[in-house]
Amino acid sequence: MTSSELRRSKVISLVESGKIHSQSDLVNLLGKAGFLVTQATASRDLEEIGALRGRGNDGLATYQLPRTQSFPAELILSVESSANMAVVRTPPGGAQLLASAVDRASGTDSLALVIGTIAGDDTVLVISKNSDGGAALAKQLINLAQLPSTQTRKVKK
Repeated sequence: MTSSELRRSKVISLVESGKIHSQSDLVNLLGKAGFLVTQATASRDLEEIGALRGRGNDGLATYQLPRTQSFPAELILSVESSANMAVVRTPPGGAQLLASAVDRASGTDSLALVIGTIAGDDTVLVISKNSDGGAALAKQLINLAQLPSTQTRKVKK
């Protein structure tokens, strides 16, 4: 994982914690976590992960991730399955965003089979709870992305 991917992952966890009220807050908390960034970098990271300013439960403005994120077709280029895994190809730089969205949706009705994800730059490995659930998981991902089923390919064992 590259340093920018690690940093964006940290940005996502900080935003989800509800502690980011401003870009300056993000710069400071990233610095404490060992990521020395400028405000411009923090701003780009917030934009890249889709964070929006909103009101928290306490009424204060914070950066938040949309809770009803969809899986846009432009993030899922193809899906292949094998055994208990689905391998999802994304555009360069899209894997972390997609993996984060899959992780947030795991355990819900739309992605009940997901136990976890591993993301690179343009590939996400999505692991099913069932030892033979890769094909069903791939189908769920294709349905969420509203892709034609012809983009789902099975890997031969």
